Amino acid sequence: MSLGPLMVDLAGLELSGEDREVLRHELIGGVILFGRNCQDPAQLKALVDSIHALRSPPLLTAVDQEGGRVQRFRNGFTVLPAPRSLGRRWDQDPREAMELARLVGWLMASEVRSVGVDFSFAPCVDLDYGINEAIGDRALHRDPEAVCALAAACLVGMREAGMHAVAKHFPGHGAVAADSHLTEASDRRELADMEPDLRPYRRLIDNQLAAVMASHVVYPHVDAQPASLSRRWIGGVLRQELNFHGCVFSDDLSMAAAAGHGTAPERVRRALAAGCDMALICNDRDAVHGVLDASAGISPEPASRARVVR
Repeated sequence: MSLGPLMVDLAGLELSGEDREVLRHELIGGVILFGRNCQDPAQLKALVDSIHALRSPPLLTAVDQEGGRVQRFRNGFTVLPAPRSLGRRWDQDPREAMELARLVGWLMASEVRSVGVDFSFAPCVDLDYGINEAIGDRALHRDPEAVCALAAACLVGMREAGMHAVAKHFPGHGAVAADSHLTEASDRRELADMEPDLRPYRRLIDNQLAAVMASHVVYPHVDAQPASLSRRWIGGVLRQELNFHGCVFSDDLSMAAAAGHGTAPERVRRALAAGCDMALICNDRDAVHGVLDASAGISPEPASRARVVR
């Protein structure tokens, strides 16, 4: 059985009978873990091992382990600094900041890989415009050159620990005030004005970036659809203009900024049609069942399946 195009979450510290049934469905390709799934490293490793044992090839396992306020695994794990603190160190000593970024990337990846989790959705490369509270100190810096350097150093550290990086939130979430978790978010800049936001992606792609997460922000002067559902953004800008050949994940399709764009099955179909390789549905098991029950037409292209496996 190949890996499917859906990544879903779990409610507890171990797999329930329902979880096992859902995760064996052919549309499932991965599991995203949250703080509620982690009691300590030993329990977490047992959970991850049980997920990987369900299928062959094993399902992908992921977490948001950025550091600062977005660090899902805490008990038994090192408390990681907020990314903005690396940016502040950059202002004092760029060379030292890059080394710290590499070490933080290595440490995060080493601890996450030690419990069997495959990757973290990191680093966040949104620019720190000081506008979006949902991003806030998750951003490394306002200066795109600083973000390029610090994110590239983090990528190197993660790679040294055996983990691929996932840059987010493409094409840039820092310049909108709205929190896409809670409401629709719109960025009215022209594409040419977004070059600073795209620059970190260009730099990381040149450094063999493995994956990108697409945001649900709408950029109406580029496309009327959120980036995660947009052929223009994913197939056009990301794949063709930036020459990205890696894996594309949607942000959580249960978020408010995506929820107004059709039923859960429709959102998944649109994300995949736009060029996403894997669509996330989190904290809404009813929506997951709805997608699995309406699986007709949800079938990624062979090239997309290959990117997920790779």
